[in-house]
Amino acid sequence: MLRNREIRIILALVAFISTAGAAACFYISVAAGIIASIAFLMVILAFLLFTRWRYRQIHLLSGYLRRIAGGDYSLDVRDNQEGELSILKNEIYKVTVTLSEQASLLKKDKQFLADSLSDISHQLKTPITSMSVMAELLQNENLPQDKRAEFVRNIHSQLERLKWLVSSLLKLSRIDAGTIEFKKERIRVRELVSRAVEPILIPMELKEQTLEITGDEDAELTGDSNWTAEALANIVKNCMEHTPAGGRITIAFSENSLYTDITISDNGEGIHKQDLPHIFKRFYKGKNAHQDSIGIGLAMSRSIIENQNGTIEVSSEKGKGTTFTVKFYKGVV
Repeated sequence: MLRNREIRIILALVAFISTAGAAACFYISVAAGIIASIAFLMVILAFLLFTRWRYRQIHLLSGYLRRIAGGDYSLDVRDNQEGELSILKNEIYKVTVTLSEQASLLKKDKQFLADSLSDISHQLKTPITSMSVMAELLQNENLPQDKRAEFVRNIHSQLERLKWLVSSLLKLSRIDAGTIEFKKERIRVRELVSRAVEPILIPMELKEQTLEITGDEDAELTGDSNWTAEALANIVKNCMEHTPAGGRITIAFSENSLYTDITISDNGEGIHKQDLPHIFKRFYKGKNAHQDSIGIGLAMSRSIIENQNGTIEVSSEKGKGTTFTVKFYKGVV
């Protein structure tokens, strides 16, 4: 402790003051000088003991910090006493809690990344394997022409699926990274809905499904027309895939002083109750998932909507259909 320069300076000052005081007391009387000397010695001893205790506490805190830096966030150094050391302990505890939370989030992010990479590799592996097999079969010169044409169509279909998957993953990653700047423009909901359902009209016609669109022709919302149309298209496509031939899909929209809402419903097979909390998670495939489903469309829709001050909810009854409710708020949600 005496190797500390700060303590040596303080001790020198205290010794000087004590010596001067004791000398003054001896000038008055010997008894007063002796009493003053004893008092000054006791003060110096008390100072040394307190300083030793104080530095011991600081040494312990240094040890705590080293353990925290090593990843041990279970330490609780809180102190309800008064004083600067207690304040320092409480501040260290706050920093420890923050570091613990950040470490937990980082661990979850790493696990999410690992799971996502695993899911992506699985989604890529299936069509690639299928195309590899068909490419080998196409090398057979004796392969019938009808089979050759079928394999070519299948390869083309798998390539389109891969193209969509890669494109969707890139879009999701850009949204998650916050690198996309969504436009804030006034959009007529009727035009938005028409644009969203356009790519799905032919598949619906092939399944002899009917589409009903109703709503206030003057209804508007603020957002990015391109991204919002894609989000709605993914929802309508999901409804179309889970509605049998001859089924019905309805889209209704309205606007009030708080938000613009768009409701998309079908009279299809419905969603299992245990699947409902998970359908917006990427790569999640429920019990009734379409055989070509990748489980990314609804996840993208939710990301697009929520990044534009919106919300999306789903309700469903088995065997009676599903309803998606999308709301775009005019203020902060």
